[in-house]
Amino acid sequence: MFPNLLESDFVLKDFRFASGQALPELRQHYVTLGTPRRNAAGEIENAVLLIHNTTGTARTWLEPGLAGELFGAGQPLDAGKYFLIAPDCIGFGRSSKPSDGLRARFPNYRLHDIVAAQHRLVTEGVGVRRLELVLGLSLGGMMTWLFGGLYPGFMRRLVPVASQPGPMSGRNWIQRRINVEAIRNDPEWKGGDYETQPTGWTRVAPLSALFIQSVARIQEMAPTREQGDALYRQWVERAKAGDANDRLFQIEATMDYDPAPLIGNIRARLLAINFADDAINPPELGVVEPVIARIPGARHVLVPAGPQSQGHINSMRAAPWKEQLAEFLRA
Repeated sequence: MFPNLLESDFVLKDFRFASGQALPELRQHYVTLGTPRRNAAGEIENAVLLIHNTTGTARTWLEPGLAGELFGAGQPLDAGKYFLIAPDCIGFGRSSKPSDGLRARFPNYRLHDIVAAQHRLVTEGVGVRRLELVLGLSLGGMMTWLFGGLYPGFMRRLVPVASQPGPMSGRNWIQRRINVEAIRNDPEWKGGDYETQPTGWTRVAPLSALFIQSVARIQEMAPTREQGDALYRQWVERAKAGDANDRLFQIEATMDYDPAPLIGNIRARLLAINFADDAINPPELGVVEPVIARIPGARHVLVPAGPQSQGHINSMRAAPWKEQLAEFLRA
């Protein structure tokens, strides 16, 4: 469907994490599509980095709600025009993660580590010196803020979607902490050295689903108590399909997220996109606007809730926000 769709691995030798822990080999799996365009100096000048969400992988970007709205001919990130790079974050997909064998002995990575590894993937593995755009969804949006502050000058544009540039705290952290405590206190978890997947923690896993979906859409999916029970069981089974250690490390990776001290470093043009009915990043907190005011030329778009709005999940459906992205790229 898209030109030059390829999957590859890039291995970083003796990768050291901010904690001081290290891996002899850190595998970064990634997907690329489109064709690199080189300038007179031979440098790739049309590369875009796409960073997935907390429940996704690189292939999330190939789903119809994103690829079907963004990468086609004439669409905002036309794969005939841009060279798109989508990695699996550390701990996700086919990149290095606890379930590969180290279990709870896997390094305690944080978002800064993921950003550092992806920077090396793009520069050393793919050979891109400067990106046209970094676009991230939810967890990827958080890393987009970090990218701009940690590597100013590395990209021309930044678009964090469904994220806020403030410290991990409040309701956002508490709902994550509940899942962390449920896993660590599950008798079947056994300190991370389980032979069969622990299941006790999955009974509270649906809490996250309640936050990421619109209240109105949940009511439509479960208009009766019986349908609510069925939806709850569906969410529990979905959690059981994953790995408890992987999930634990993914959540804890966000615990010290705070891009605020880095905001003054950002030099790229920035468009932040959020959603009025996003309970994970509620606009009532007023986090985004003061930060936007500190970045020259930055803009914040708050997409209003509509009849089909899906709260935080709107980030996975580009239709409500792709025109804002297209306008930003044209400017």
